[in-house]
Amino acid sequence: MNTPLKLAAFAVGLAAVFGAAVGVGSAVGPVIPAAEAAGTGHGMAGEAHDEAPATGELPAKGLLVSQDGYTLALDSAAAPAGTATPLSFRILGPDGSAVTAFDESHEKDLHLIVVRRDLSGFQHVHPVLEADGRWRVPVAVTPGSWRVLADFTPSADGENRTLGADLAVPGDFIPAPLPAESRTAEVDGYTVTLIGDLVPGSESALTLRVSRDGLPVTDLQPYLGAHGHLVALRAGDLAYLHVHPDGDPAPGPDISFMATTPSAGTYRLFLDFRHGDVVRTAAFTVSAHEEAGA
Repeated sequence: MNTPLKLAAFAVGLAAVFGAAVGVGSAVGPVIPAAEAAGTGHGMAGEAHDEAPATGELPAKGLLVSQDGYTLALDSAAAPAGTATPLSFRILGPDGSAVTAFDESHEKDLHLIVVRRDLSGFQHVHPVLEADGRWRVPVAVTPGSWRVLADFTPSADGENRTLGADLAVPGDFIPAPLPAESRTAEVDGYTVTLIGDLVPGSESALTLRVSRDGLPVTDLQPYLGAHGHLVALRAGDLAYLHVHPDGDPAPGPDISFMATTPSAGTYRLFLDFRHGDVVRTAAFTVSAHEEAGA
């Protein structure tokens, strides 16, 4: 084959290879530089900022480690199992320094939820703020993957935020299945009945009715400025729902709340109530469904 024919054949072959490469690139998507790709994953707390979720009609809280310049910074992304394991963290502000001024909400400057990823472990605690902006609190954690959720309002702008970070607790563990859906929960001889339904994309009225030995409890004690405190978490990603008391006229047996559900799905509800000077937690598994005809 003469030289011009060889060059022509080479050019045709090169075009075919280039075309195939373009086709493969279109199929698998663009190549992301390693440094950029590392920033989009869900790393350990403090390593990367999570991306905002694209699910549901309303924004869900607790899925981000950083928002609006504020960051939940755990002092350690791992902790040993124990009944009083020390946990410490800071809320960093837009300037990178620890925030020390917060607006009080439900009688506390900050509410901390520590929950195992399979929702088999749950604590609602209130850490102590030190002068340097570090929060400290002992928590009871078992081996597994945990989520730490900080609910707070910086005085600088008065905006409530809930940030979340992962906490690894080494050791052998078996993931627990989510409990079946139920309208009643039993805790320490108390029965709590759930009345109402979660409706995706809108505010839902929920009533929790407390009884003991078949009799209504009418002398609930105040807890966090009300006769009960409700936390709701979405199964799968542990999105934190906005829940607030709907008035508080009587000390039981009914405790009413308004819950804003960002999407359809399964949720775990945790009701803290105080009676006999003891705070107890009743837990429910419920589903949020679209209203008929919606």
